[in-house]
Amino acid sequence: MNLSYTQTREEADFDLLEAQEVSIVLYNDDVNTFDHVIECLMKYCGHAAEQAEQCAWITHLKGKCVVKNGSWQTLKAPCEALLSNGLSAVIE
Repeated sequence: MNLSYTQTREEADFDLLEAQEVSIVLYNDDVNTFDHVIECLMKYCGHAAEQAEQCAWITHLKGKCVVKNGSWQTLKAPCEALLSNGLSAVIE
């Protein structure tokens, strides 16, 4: 990999990380209702009602569920919105 004179090794590594596909993983909790989870998935992840309900059930039964894929940059805002609404989610 050739680096331009204006780009450092750290910047190049960050650009590669941003370009890689990652996922928002939603984790189960004993606090949020199914309706709240479904509403948040529809609003912040762009799910249809059926998809949001399926993800809510998978999260409930398996403990976690991948709810959205994309680049780190595109997933940052929806993940933060889920967290702001009391859900447990991470970008992996």
